[in-house]
Amino acid sequence: LAGGGPCWPGPRPHAHLPRSPPSQFAGTWYAMAKKDPEGLFLQDNIVAEFSVDENGRMSATAKGRVRLLKGRGIDSVAFWFADDDHWIIDTDYDTYAVQYSCRLLNLDGTCADSYSFVFSRDPNGLPLEAQKIVRQRQEELCLARQYRLIVHNGYCDGRSEPNNL
Repeated sequence: LAGGGPCWPGPRPHAHLPRSPPSQFAGTWYAMAKKDPEGLFLQDNIVAEFSVDENGRMSATAKGRVRLLKGRGIDSVAFWFADDDHWIIDTDYDTYAVQYSCRLLNLDGTCADSYSFVFSRDPNGLPLEAQKIVRQRQEELCLARQYRLIVHNGYCDGRSEPNNL
């Protein structure tokens, strides 16, 4: 790791959150980059809507394009996603957020299968200063250079031509 600091590959990473009410995190966030877990996952045009109830419990819904399978299409598919712990590693609430989830542990307590998103309030991306912070958090999660950029081309809103994966 650059700078000699430790990284946290376990299920409960270190967070760098300012003291603010969780309700500040509520609203629309656009995924700018993601580190995929094993198996099926959202491909692109990922938009998450976070809400916080009166007890401070956060929930989220996300939409985006998913690659299901090759060949003929099917009429409908239902998904039940795992009840993974999700961690907001860092956010300034107005510009960027780094999310992390460990789905499976190794015997030594390190994470065997994780995923992570870099979110922005702006669908056009993050300012340079926020990008620097995000890169540092990715290193701390032992996930440097494991993310891929997320395209936002309007596919889920019907504003783009479909393309085959």
